[in-house]
Amino acid sequence: MSFTLNHLKSLESEAIYVIREAAAQFQNPAILFSGGKDSIAVTYLARKAFYPAPIPFPLLHIDTGNNFQETLDYRDKLVSKLDVRLIVASVQDSINQHRVTEEKGYNASRIRLQTTTLLDAIEKYKFDCCLGGARRDEEKARAKERFFSHRDEFGQWDPKNQRPELWNLFNGRMNVGENFRVFPISNWTELDVWQYMGMEKIELPSLYFSHRRRVFERDGVLLAESPFIPMKPNEVVEEQTVRFRTIGDITSTGATFSEASTVDEIINEVAATRVTERGGRADDKRSETSMEDRKKEGYF
Repeated sequence: MSFTLNHLKSLESEAIYVIREAAAQFQNPAILFSGGKDSIAVTYLARKAFYPAPIPFPLLHIDTGNNFQETLDYRDKLVSKLDVRLIVASVQDSINQHRVTEEKGYNASRIRLQTTTLLDAIEKYKFDCCLGGARRDEEKARAKERFFSHRDEFGQWDPKNQRPELWNLFNGRMNVGENFRVFPISNWTELDVWQYMGMEKIELPSLYFSHRRRVFERDGVLLAESPFIPMKPNEVVEEQTVRFRTIGDITSTGATFSEASTVDEIINEVAATRVTERGGRADDKRSETSMEDRKKEGYF
């Protein structure tokens, strides 16, 4: 137990250092907030980094319009609790302004459309740094990331041209129009995040815990019944006991069968699983390089 506590305190200290470095090096940062556990962790770490002062950055939420209502309710409750500014950029607005074209068909998703909405929000509010909750253990493209991830004037990421980070020295220099993504919990794992949530007793969206929900299976992914997802003739909806390991757009976020209804039960479940948490994300199954392709385009 003491080893776990020391390990978590070490990760916490590193993350707070990165957040403070971002505050020192950039003029106008924001926290990318999805309502998922990782962005929640970054938000609470930022609170610790500047306490008793309030969090000096706004939360930036890219709203696909196809969110779980539980996510939106949690977001609004957290914003009120922490007294932090919330900026919502809407994918629907991007569609209405003909900045992007909405996909059609059974597998239509707004995941890829988020990139344009995010880059437009960065330009509109002149953010030079966006702090996110990405972790290197999540997916092979994210394993290539640095703490300070440089993006060019088009918001694009070059995985072959990243800056060295030696002895916790971070280079935030950039030209006009460029910006950075900063990932304070890069060295954390899914298990670390859950253990930290338990240690800090942080409230989380109810979606993460076992509950009854109407779901159906499509291409090996268990999706929630939703008006945003057109059903195929052969698909059958059944009520099952499930929870979600990740939280995103309802059209691509897969559920998992689970009886884990407490943080301790989830910790035990995560420790025993051999399937990555993004194994249930339909958007990651579109191609072997789907995440890396989106990141190169400017995705978080």
